[in-house]
Amino acid sequence: MDVTYAEVGATREGPLPAGYLHVTRRVRLTAGFAAAAEALARWRPQHGAGLRVRTDAERAGLGVEFASGIGAGPLRLWVPCKIVWIVDEPDRYGFGFGTLPGHVETGEEAFLLSTDAEGHVWFDVRAFSRPAKWWVKLGAPVARLLQAKVTDRYTAAMQSL
Repeated sequence: MDVTYAEVGATREGPLPAGYLHVTRRVRLTAGFAAAAEALARWRPQHGAGLRVRTDAERAGLGVEFASGIGAGPLRLWVPCKIVWIVDEPDRYGFGFGTLPGHVETGEEAFLLSTDAEGHVWFDVRAFSRPAKWWVKLGAPVARLLQAKVTDRYTAAMQSL
């Protein structure tokens, strides 16, 4: 299935594309790089943010499709995504995932771990998005607050390792 936006890979490096809401967050982790990479590959940010994850893949990988669910029981909203890029290097690990048809937003989000010269481990979240549904556009201020809260939870989940 194809993603719903043209700027595939734009969360990997460089400026985020114009015409979207941008989210960037960078936090230092206390966990070692290997442990953080393993947690990231196994959906720790999503689970730590209180989201459910539906996928046939145990680990993140290029082309893996998954859906994140927010809410509870029959009120849970599932949003489909696909991993569009991955980096797996000795000092960098992460991936970017894009929205698929049926998602309430259009855009891409990325999680990237890196180490600096002092050996500190950093977790970056980069995203660009805009509403894909009329009711999300109507509730844009609430959607932005929800996105900020989920991003805070992503970073807290990784910091709690």
